[in-house]
Amino acid sequence: MIQRIQTIYLLVVVALGITLLFMPVLQLVTPEEAAELQVWEVSAFGGAPLEGIWGLALTTVLIPLLALVDIFLYRRRILQARLNIFLVMLCLGWYGVLAIYVWLAKLSLSVDWHILPWAAIPLICMVLTLMATRRILKDEALVRAADRIR
Repeated sequence: MIQRIQTIYLLVVVALGITLLFMPVLQLVTPEEAAELQVWEVSAFGGAPLEGIWGLALTTVLIPLLALVDIFLYRRRILQARLNIFLVMLCLGWYGVLAIYVWLAKLSLSVDWHILPWAAIPLICMVLTLMATRRILKDEALVRAADRIR
């Protein structure tokens, strides 16, 4: 299991996903015209005056969790590849949820926003997951070719 390169890719996705849980991904700053300068750093579990960021928390928790489950499905390669595609869509959905949150913060609080470098982690996870999917499908093709030879 660990000798397969896709397992290493998925382990890196798990590690990066756990890191994403604790790092701020967005800064909300009051405009320069405001009487008082306030800065909020938004992470997966909050940090801003807006409520209802459960979607960001849910997707941030699901990314490393599904990648970890995916590692242990090494005997069922087709299911593993399908779960990887779902994981890629979840990484893209994370950016959608973040965009909705930024839009709501901009409307209700009239703040400026700055994306922090940690927001690139889901993109890195998505690329690693696609690389793992490619290797999983290559393994499946190799097994099927070996079955044809017998």
